[in-house]
Amino acid sequence: MTKRVAIYSRYSSSELQSDASIEDQIRLCSEKATSQGWQIVNCYSDAGISGASLLRPGIQSLMQAAMNGEFDILVAEALDRLSRDQQDIAGLFKRMEFAGVKIFTLSEGEISPLHIGLKGTMNAMFLTDLADKTRRGLTGRVMQGKSGGGLAYGYKVVKKLNSEGEAIKGEREIIEEQAIIIRRIFEEYGHKNKSPKAIAHSLNVEGILAPSGKSWGQSTINGNRRRGTGILNNNLYIGELIWNRQHFLKDPNTGKRVTRLNDESEWIRQDTPELRIVPQELWDAAKARQKKLDTTLKGMHKNNRPQYLLSGLLKCGCCGGAYSKINTERYGCSQARNKGESVCANKKTIKLEHIEELVLGALQTHLMRDDLVKVFCEEYTRHMNKLQSQKDQTLNTYKAEQSKLLKQRKNIIEAIKNGVAVELIKDELETISERLKELESLLKNKQEPSLFLHPKMADRYREVIGDLRKSLNHKETRSEASQHLRALIEKIILTPVETQEDLSIDLYGDLAGILKVASKENAMKNMSLEKQLRQLAVNDNNQPEPSIELVAGARFELTTFGL
Repeated sequence: MTKRVAIYSRYSSSELQSDASIEDQIRLCSEKATSQGWQIVNCYSDAGISGASLLRPGIQSLMQAAMNGEFDILVAEALDRLSRDQQDIAGLFKRMEFAGVKIFTLSEGEISPLHIGLKGTMNAMFLTDLADKTRRGLTGRVMQGKSGGGLAYGYKVVKKLNSEGEAIKGEREIIEEQAIIIRRIFEEYGHKNKSPKAIAHSLNVEGILAPSGKSWGQSTINGNRRRGTGILNNNLYIGELIWNRQHFLKDPNTGKRVTRLNDESEWIRQDTPELRIVPQELWDAAKARQKKLDTTLKGMHKNNRPQYLLSGLLKCGCCGGAYSKINTERYGCSQARNKGESVCANKKTIKLEHIEELVLGALQTHLMRDDLVKVFCEEYTRHMNKLQSQKDQTLNTYKAEQSKLLKQRKNIIEAIKNGVAVELIKDELETISERLKELESLLKNKQEPSLFLHPKMADRYREVIGDLRKSLNHKETRSEASQHLRALIEKIILTPVETQEDLSIDLYGDLAGILKVASKENAMKNMSLEKQLRQLAVNDNNQPEPSIELVAGARFELTTFGL
C-alpha cells in the first residue's frame, strides 16, 4: 500500500531567509518522497515564524490532519523545522506516534525517541545561546547611548553608514512636531492639573494621532510608572535611557511571552542629553502631582474591592470598547467617557442591578427553553446519525478488505504447503500481514458505544442556574457562583436604539459551557463537534457516556432591551 506523505516547511525571520526557503524545503522533501514511492497528499508551512512555539497555523493544521488520519508519514528538512522547543518537539512526536504517523527528516532520517532527546536538547541550547548573544549585543549598544529596540513617541530612526558601508543601528533623533505634543501633555498635567482623560479628549478633538496611530486614551498618557510606560513615565524624555527593566518568559500553557520585572539593580542607565525633550522643571512638576495623587488615592485600588458579576464582559456596540463602572450604580462606555465623542458618541448608561437581572434572567429562562432543547436534540440526533452512517461505511470497507486479505493469505499458505518456493511469495505475504495488523487496529479503534441525550437536560440546567442565582445573595458563596456564571458568557454587547431610550442587549456565550451545566459534567476542553457531544450525553442511569465534542467556538446569542 502506497504511503501518504505530508510535508512541513518553516523559516524564521531571524534566519535571514525568505519565502524561497519554503519552496526549497518543499522541493527537497518532495524529491525524497518521490524516491521512496510515497504519495504526497499535502504541504504545510509557516513563513517568518519562530520555531520556539507550536502556536503556528501551519503546524496546528498539520497536527489536526494527522489526528484525522489524513497521512501516514511526515517529512521535513530537519527536526528543528518542526520545533526548537524541547518540550514541544517531544509532544509533537507523541502526537504523531499516537496518530500512527512516522516522522522522516532529510537531515536525521527516521526520527526515534533518541533523536527527540538529543536534538531537542541541542535546539533548546541553541535558543538559549541565541538569546544570550542577542542580549549581549543590545547591552553593548545601550551602553553607547543607542536604542536597544523599540521606538518611543517623539523620536525617529536615523539611518547612517559607517566607514565600511554597514548600517549603524540604534541611532535616533527627535521629531519636533511630536516633541511639542509631549511638552504640552506635561504642561497640562503638571501645571494646569488636567487629568489624563481630559488631555486625551482634547487631543482627540483636535485630530492629533496617538503613538499607536489611533486615538488617545488616558492609559497612553498615564501608563505604568514601574514599567516606565506611558508618556508621563518615559525617562528618555529627560535624556536618561533606562534598559533591562523587564524580561520575557514563555507561558507553558499558551506559548505566549509574558513580561516579568527585573530588580532595579539590574537596570542599565545611560545619559543621552541629546534626546531630551522635556525640561526638568516640567518633569518634576508632573512627578510631584503623581506623588500627591498616590497619597490621596492610597488604599483605593486594593485587591479587596468587590468583584462585580459582569465586569470585563460588557462591550459597547458602537465602538467595541468596554462598558465599565462610571459610578457606584451604573455602567457606561469607557471610550465615550475617556476619549470623548470624537471616538464614541454612545452616552447611554445602564444600572448595575438592571443589567445583571436581565442577563441572569436570559441565562435561566431563555437558553434552555423546551422548544429550543427539542431543536437541539433533533439536530444532534441528525448529526450523530450522519456520523454513524459514515463510520459504518468505513467499517464495512475495512471489514471487506480484511476478509479479502485473509483469503489471500490462506491461499498463499496453501501454495507453500503444495511446494511453491517461499522466496517467491515471501514479500507478498509480509505485505498482507502488515496490512491486516493495520486493519485490526483501525477496526478496534472504531468500535464506539451508542449515545443517548438525557430528556431532562433543560430542567437540570434551569435548576443549576437557579441555585447559582441564589448563591449570589450570600457573601460566602457569591465569588464561586460568579465564576461559574461568568464562564457561560463570552461577551455582552450594549447598543443604543435610535427609536427608543432603551439599550439593545446582545448576550453571547459558549454553547459548550451551557450544555456542560445542563449535564452537570466536568469542565470540557476545546474539542470537535462529535467528541464534545458525547461528553454531554448521559444514559438512563445518569452515568456519563464516553466523550463528545461540540464545535470549538460554538456560540449562543440572545437579544433583549432595558435601561
